Amino acid sequence: MQQNEQLRQRLTKAIIAREDLLSGGHLDAVRLYNGFYEGPPQLVVDLYASTLVLYTYEHGRTNWKVTLDNTCSLLLELLPWVDCILHKDHGTNEPAARRGTIIFGGNPAEKIKEHGIWHAVDLMINQDASFYLDTRILRRWLIENAKGWRVLNTFAYTGSLGVAALAGGALQVEQVDRSRKFLNLARRSGMLNRLDIGLMKLRRTDFFTMVAAYKRKGVLFDCVIVDPPFFSATAKGTIDLVGSSLHVINKLRPLVAHGGRLVSINNALFLSGAELMRGLNELCEDGFLSIEAIIPVPDDITGYPETIISAPPRDPKPFNHPTKMVILSVVRKNP
Repeated sequence: MQQNEQLRQRLTKAIIAREDLLSGGHLDAVRLYNGFYEGPPQLVVDLYASTLVLYTYEHGRTNWKVTLDNTCSLLLELLPWVDCILHKDHGTNEPAARRGTIIFGGNPAEKIKEHGIWHAVDLMINQDASFYLDTRILRRWLIENAKGWRVLNTFAYTGSLGVAALAGGALQVEQVDRSRKFLNLARRSGMLNRLDIGLMKLRRTDFFTMVAAYKRKGVLFDCVIVDPPFFSATAKGTIDLVGSSLHVINKLRPLVAHGGRLVSINNALFLSGAELMRGLNELCEDGFLSIEAIIPVPDDITGYPETIISAPPRDPKPFNHPTKMVILSVVRKNP
């Protein structure tokens, strides 16, 4: 009972801190509660339009169902307009449970609106919700800066960053991912916004195969985005954001035009911000790369001063969250 009351207090406080993000027409996507920073238990609550997505991470908790039931009751009390609650159980190895189970209401939301742009979502397509909330400010940066650019979005997943660039006036957007299922959501997003789909190419291929092909053809882009998984190994190569976090950046540098941008996203929880910056500064020593900007993660992801009670396992500074985003400017030897 004491645990349930503590959770009630933490959830209420977290949602009150985000009230200004809930004043629209219930079309946005917002993190309502991040238990890793804002209190026990290990629970994360995201809102996609009028659908709540509850992630639980505690394996083997025999009393968890009681806590989950109470959580749903409280959330519906605070947000009575919610029409669906989806539970993703990350404390199990069962794929279907990790993708999600509807525990209240009807069908989950199929689209959200951010910065005036529609994004198609499939909240049960994967163990996440098909749309990353922590890159919201980066999408705004792309909308504001991508006009006239040729953009390559690697590890595109469902393509929200590429869609933001296209909505911002990019002349060409290449979305590259190994999954056609994920890329199809990018197409749906483009159609929702009546964008010129002919300007957006969806390429289902391996990252290393793609890089080699573009290099052979001498293809250059004004902006290359890299948001790789924490770890991935194929016959073509390996991605390791902790062991070799800068390897991917070096792979992509030859594809960036003179004066272009390389957008690096690193979400390795145990890689400190200082470690990443040391590596980036070493890459910049030759004068062909420079750090233009650090993109912060929104406050609803990090928690607020009045709600945060725990710190991440490694200090992310100068970043404000373990999702570390950097805009790098590129100079070519032979522009």
